[in-house]
Amino acid sequence: MSEPLDGARRDSIALANDIWRQQGHALDHFFKPRNIAVIGATEAPGSVGRTILWNLISSPFGGTVFPVNPKRASVMGIKAYPALADVPAPVDLAVIVTPAPTVPGIVQSCEEAGVPAVLIISAGFKELGPPGLELEAQVRAIAQRSRMRIIGPNCLGIMNPTSGVNATFAKGMARPGKLAFISQSGALLTAILDWSLREQVGFSGFVSTGSMLDVGWGDLIDYFGDDPNTKAILLYMESIGDARSFLSAAREVALNKPIIVIKAGRSDAAAKAAASHTGSLTGSDEVLDAAFRRSGVLRVNSIDELFNMAEILSKQPRPTGPGLTIVTNAGGPAVLATDALVAGGGELVKLAPETLSALDAVLPSAWSHGNPIDVLGDAGPERYVKALEIAAQDPSSNGLLVILTPQDMTDPTLTAAALQKYATLHGKPVLASWMGGASVAAGNDILNRSEIPTFDYPDSAARAFCYMWSYTYDLKGLYETPSLGEEANADAAAASELVERARQGSRTLLDEAESKRLLAAYGIPVVETRVAHEAEQAVAIARELGFPVVAKLFSRTITHKTDVGGVMLDLKTPEAVKAAFETIRAQVAKHAGAEHFQGVTVQRMVRMADAYELIVGSSVDPQFGPVLLFGVGGQLVEVFRDRALALPPLNATLARRLIEETRIAKALRGVRGRQPIDLEALGNVLVRFSRLIVEQPAVKELDINPLIASPSGIIALDARVVLHEPGVDAAHLPRPAIRPYPTQYVKPHRLSDGTEVLIRPIRPEDEPAIAEFHKELSERSVRLRYFQPLQLGQRTAHERLIRVCFGDYDRELALVVERKQEGGEAGQIIAVGRLSKTPGQTGAEFAILISDAWQRRGLGTELLRRLIQIGKDEKVSRISADILPDNADMRRVCEKCGFKLEYRPGDSVVRAVLPIDGR
Repeated sequence: MSEPLDGARRDSIALANDIWRQQGHALDHFFKPRNIAVIGATEAPGSVGRTILWNLISSPFGGTVFPVNPKRASVMGIKAYPALADVPAPVDLAVIVTPAPTVPGIVQSCEEAGVPAVLIISAGFKELGPPGLELEAQVRAIAQRSRMRIIGPNCLGIMNPTSGVNATFAKGMARPGKLAFISQSGALLTAILDWSLREQVGFSGFVSTGSMLDVGWGDLIDYFGDDPNTKAILLYMESIGDARSFLSAAREVALNKPIIVIKAGRSDAAAKAAASHTGSLTGSDEVLDAAFRRSGVLRVNSIDELFNMAEILSKQPRPTGPGLTIVTNAGGPAVLATDALVAGGGELVKLAPETLSALDAVLPSAWSHGNPIDVLGDAGPERYVKALEIAAQDPSSNGLLVILTPQDMTDPTLTAAALQKYATLHGKPVLASWMGGASVAAGNDILNRSEIPTFDYPDSAARAFCYMWSYTYDLKGLYETPSLGEEANADAAAASELVERARQGSRTLLDEAESKRLLAAYGIPVVETRVAHEAEQAVAIARELGFPVVAKLFSRTITHKTDVGGVMLDLKTPEAVKAAFETIRAQVAKHAGAEHFQGVTVQRMVRMADAYELIVGSSVDPQFGPVLLFGVGGQLVEVFRDRALALPPLNATLARRLIEETRIAKALRGVRGRQPIDLEALGNVLVRFSRLIVEQPAVKELDINPLIASPSGIIALDARVVLHEPGVDAAHLPRPAIRPYPTQYVKPHRLSDGTEVLIRPIRPEDEPAIAEFHKELSERSVRLRYFQPLQLGQRTAHERLIRVCFGDYDRELALVVERKQEGGEAGQIIAVGRLSKTPGQTGAEFAILISDAWQRRGLGTELLRRLIQIGKDEKVSRISADILPDNADMRRVCEKCGFKLEYRPGDSVVRAVLPIDGR
């Protein structure tokens, strides 16, 4: 380990890095460094240390490289230094290429030298088991206390082709371009690099993550999401790492830039190989799909599709629906495309009568008279063009695929030239498949240059369209304004007491009656259920409830009652109830043991016409925490396997989409004369269930099976609740991967004039109320908040308000001040305060906007005080804001709350700063 720096030099280096840190993103030190130290640089042929040093000095990045090697005075002709402390300039990036046991000590020397970024190439960490894990823990502890950022260990390194940084041991440098490629596999990166040089594909960033000891997917997505040189982010993933960080960053970035991922480990064998490779849990693949949908990430199945979709999404508009129209000169390829389209979730458009008439007027009588539109084998450019123009105008069509096979009468090149001006038609994507070899090559070149993506085979093109629609659909759901829905008054306190009482009794299983009380506490309708410990008691309960009834095993140790003969249905007489009691007792004794029988529960026999048995459940995924399930229920739930998964929390929109993902959804809307189910009411049940799972983290598993849904209502007939072991304390219970609504910040307040208001975090459902709030603002208030005039239409556009109302509570927390309206109408929002964490930093910025009619009543001070407390709770290092010099009211509020105001004559803004943690 190197000797510590003297105090003055350490302070000067730390100050230099701190100043630079304030000017950019924390990861800039990796991708735009000024000075790089290579610790372990050597001249040994074939060594990693030699290759990395050579790559750095061979690709100018505008800075200096300092080899660090205690055994050599120079390396490859460059002066070397015995230790990092001896390097004569502040180091922005330290690249470590030494054996794993030496790394913690070297990282400590980086801390002492004030190095803000460390790239650990060395292997031999958690992928080797407990000894490697201990080394990682030592390194992580140093990073956390110093706030340095670390990429690796066990990685290939990083490239920034735009700035010239090549801190990898790959052969060569990637071409500059607009794609950021991030991979957990270094070997895959080298293969992609080699391929990209041949295909002339360029990159804005090339990153090997290694085992993600510190910097993970979320950090890198955030960074490249803000990078103006990056148009799309491509990921090769083996494990998710910090799921909450990944989802938070992806949801923030996906609306502006495509995030496309290929995730290894779909099969069990591949998942085990991935876990062995990274030393990380891989989790359920179905859950991962649900997470990608929830965050707007597009998942593909091959490396070819990864790059194809990046190109397509950069060239073509996204479809607004699943309907594709195919124009072709051959039937067989169109059939293949149709199969791939339907299998991928797309739809073949049914052409409108006016479209068919228009096509009849320009096509030979032998054309297909439907979709696919077969223009026949002798079609020339003009026929193709006319068919495409007409097809694009069909109101049901959301995209077009043009297929050409090189028949003797066909001219692929002239046809491509005729189509190039139709790169977009009415905002609909256009794809092409010019099938063949040399004869279609020129046509393919023409189409690609005109921004029409081409495919060797039409089924590949159809799958690409399905990916485009899936991506659009997921993004739309991400920022679709949900309805408020029917709010049920949940009794979370009673539910928590019930759960904790069971855990304190060393139980991990709630009985049926307790399970239903838990559901009822969240407004989920349940059938009345009573417990009988003796046969005569069961008969008495049955008489009170009314025949017929159902008797079920009451046990605090058996979870699946039907497996032991513990359910008797449609009991119409007292004698039948008494016989059922004894039968269940005997069956349990036979299959499980008499000690597992503690009586029976008795409930009404619920009969509903046109009813469906559904299941609503939750379990814990090792990476994503609680996961929700909805689908077909009943005893054959495992057989039908018609189900969909989602991550909590849900709102009305997400609940509706969860239902729509199942095959049973079509039946629930009403089929073959059956009346439809009230899907809004079913969605409300899912939202309440989601809230229960979020607010009761001690619940490990919960199944409502069956949940009966019929046109006359929805009711839970049975429920099973498994709790986490009593020894697991609250801090170690699984948390949702998406941060739920922070109810701890919901508190009432009384204004100086006595008006009662509620100050609470914003919700997506607030978008209409926020739009109304903006209508009440004066031009002066708007200018003081946004530093420029903004028209009302700009401020209330959905595309803008989704950013205001749909924030991620982990990165941005906005408080609204709500005044209740007369007559119980929805509350009026009269003020908004926002605390936004600075990406890649530990600080946060605040902003406050108050309706003119409610200014000067103490609201600004109260909002700022609450934002400061939130900053403390969320562990930010400091809070700041830029204020216009003529905003005297805001400056006074800041001074009252302890902010220091920084302003020099000539500055355009006043800077308000409040340190939180003393740094």
